Amino acid sequence: MTATAHKHTTGPATIRMRDFGPQRSAAHTEELPRARRVLFVITEDWYFCSHYLERALALQAAGVEVGVATRLRAHADVIRNAGFRAFPIEFNRQGLNPLRELLCAAQLQKIVREFAPDICHHVALKPIVIGTLVARWLGGLAVVNAPTGMGYVFTSTALKARLLRPIAKTVLRWLLNPKGSKVIIQNKDDLRTLVSWGCVAPENAFLVRGAGVNVARFHPKAEPPGQVTITLVARMLKDKGIHEFVMAARMLKSRGITARFRLVGAPDSGNPSTLDHETLSSLSEEGVIEWAGHLTDVRPALDASHIVCLPSYREGMPKALLEAAAAGLPLVSTDVPGCREIVRHGVNGLLVPARDATALAAALETLIRTPALRVAMGAASRRLVVQEFSSAQIIRETKLVYEDVLGKREMTGRIFPLPRPLAGGAARVAA
Repeated sequence: MTATAHKHTTGPATIRMRDFGPQRSAAHTEELPRARRVLFVITEDWYFCSHYLERALALQAAGVEVGVATRLRAHADVIRNAGFRAFPIEFNRQGLNPLRELLCAAQLQKIVREFAPDICHHVALKPIVIGTLVARWLGGLAVVNAPTGMGYVFTSTALKARLLRPIAKTVLRWLLNPKGSKVIIQNKDDLRTLVSWGCVAPENAFLVRGAGVNVARFHPKAEPPGQVTITLVARMLKDKGIHEFVMAARMLKSRGITARFRLVGAPDSGNPSTLDHETLSSLSEEGVIEWAGHLTDVRPALDASHIVCLPSYREGMPKALLEAAAAGLPLVSTDVPGCREIVRHGVNGLLVPARDATALAAALETLIRTPALRVAMGAASRRLVVQEFSSAQIIRETKLVYEDVLGKREMTGRIFPLPRPLAGGAARVAA
């Protein structure tokens, strides 16, 4: 890899979605390079299992050896039992200790030398930075970088986040899309933003909308009897809109509106915006909301719900909303990047401004009082996720990125079986 990152000056006014990703005919049949090994570099083992396991299994089924370099914790056995090579690396999402980061880089360099991957797939900011630097040092590696959303640094109003923001933008300009790399971005808003900042060349940007959802695992059901239940599934972070959800619940209860408000998820000690156990327990004891904590399988909680709500400040592509849509539920969320990709206002849910508890309460009240609208929107949610967000489609689109990043390498043979791009080039970037 060269030491010079691309610099681009394309402004927002000139960006069109069809400009992103090189075009390929559906009849494209020339021989493609073969990927023998793919290494996922990712901060947390649980995130790999939640968002990348299905893609990794698809690679493995096609004869590709998969390695996972991550913090090995509770999900280490899941990774190993799937037949993947698991490599421990101690990423610290909160820390900025240069010595710790150098140690991570040394760990990753050793892993890459040992595993000898054909593709290094780096997920989230810190793996992107460290992984791209290691790829440059070693040379000869195909790199796919995948930011997971604009996250705490770009959404929080805290002083630390505001100070880190210009540094993060500079780092992204330098390392997100070095020569020969490809970049997977989860939603159109982030794609436009990163191109307008000069962080990624349009021809190297691929829109792959999240992890998708295995629609066969979720089955729409009739609404459960009893009180309307509104469920928020997420890590317990301020940036997920937990405060606004609680405030909306208080407003509605004060108006005499009867409903249950449930939080499903655990705090995340690695994220600066996390809520602690004491705060969540106190809210639950107050009786305004119920906190269920982390659930290994979210389907029973969805089956017991009438509405799913995620008033997040910004997302990459929220898997909680994808799964709720697959379960045939109406959605209430915020009109922000990521959320508005899956929630179509007035069709399968309602969108409100971020950080606006009053608007959130009004949207929830509309659905609480209108059962027929909930049912219609829930049916629309299921149709949308089957048509646009299935994990099978995400797997196809990810394979297409791998095909592209390997296309100019001096290897022989064919890559794993690859379907034709979707109609209109949607497997590249949606129009």
